[in-house]
Parts: sequence; C-alpha cells; structure tokens
Amino acid sequence: MTAATTARRSRITPERAAELYEAVLDLLREVGYDALTMDAVAARTRSSKATLYRQWGGKAELVAKAVRHSKPGGSADEVDTGSLRGDLHAIVLRSDDCEMEQSSALMRGLAMAVHGNPDLLQAFREHLIEPEMAEFRRILHRAVARGEVRADSPAMDYIVHMMVGAFAARTLIDEQPPTQAFLLSYIDAVVLPALGAPTA
Repeated sequence: MTAATTARRSRITPERAAELYEAVLDLLREVGYDALTMDAVAARTRSSKATLYRQWGGKAELVAKAVRHSKPGGSADEVDTGSLRGDLHAIVLRSDDCEMEQSSALMRGLAMAVHGNPDLLQAFREHLIEPEMAEFRRILHRAVARGEVRADSPAMDYIVHMMVGAFAARTLIDEQPPTQAFLLSYIDAVVLPALGAPTA
C-alpha cells in the first residue's frame, strides 16, 4: 500500500469510524446482511458512498470490521492472569449478559449470510476468525509454558470450536441467550478438562 493510499484510507477519525460501525450494526439488526446496502449506510451516517468504499472497499469488509469493533477490547497480551482458567474467565467477563445476548442475535443473523457470500466469509476470516484463533493460541502457549497444559494435548486445536460452539448452542438447545454464568461453568466443566488443565 502506498503512502498516498494510506493517507486516503486514514481520513476517517477513530471516533467517526466507531459511529459508522454502530450504524452498520443497527442496520444489520434491522434488515439483515443481504438487504443492507452501502447507500443505506451512507444515508444513516450522512456519509458519501465514495468515502465508505474508499475506506472499507465494500460491504463485506465494513460489516466484518463493524462486528470486530463491537467485540470487547483487549488482546491476549493484556489478558494474563497467571492461569489458563483465569485467562479464559477474563475473556468471558469482558462482555456483560446484555452484550452477549445482542452479539448472539447478531451472529445468528449473519451465520447464513457468511456462508452464502464468499466476500463476507473471507472478511470474517481475516478480521474475526483469525484474530480470535491467534488470541487463543497465545493464551494456550502461555499455559503450556506454565506447565498447565501438555503441548501435545489433542484438544488444543479445538478450543475455538468449543468456545464458539457453547456460545451458539446455548440458544439453539436451551432457548436461552449465552450468559457469563453459563460460559464460565462451561469452561470449568468442558474446556479445561478437555485440555487437562486445572479447574480451580
């Protein structure tokens, strides 16, 4: 990327980008991904469509980055409680129950769209899935270094599947939104035992 391109793509301030992301999420909840248009985003945010395309390239990247922005902040380097259980609990506690319910509803709405739109799937992989997996890998590597988890534990490759599965299945199976209490108990009952890690 050239310096001119970087300058062009950097005109929107972080505060303005946050406003745009909130508007995108509101529109997603109202109409869904397929019916969401860049025209609607431009109108809702009083932006020019050209500015949106210049900054985000298209709808898929804008939506993926909006969803990423809505996730509680902090990286794995900031979540270091000294134990794997503490780290996983800290990740869950970033979001309160209300935020989890909103995220769950949003992700259910996007699930079908992701698999029907290759551009959206690619954007989700780049901006959500890969960063999430990298965060969990860093946390697990620290747990291995501390001697809490064996480096050859077969469950290590499935931690993201376990966490995302619990989040999604809570509504599907129990007809209830995911909550802090549910996910914390799931970590202690399922994730940590699968990894052979201490549960207390």
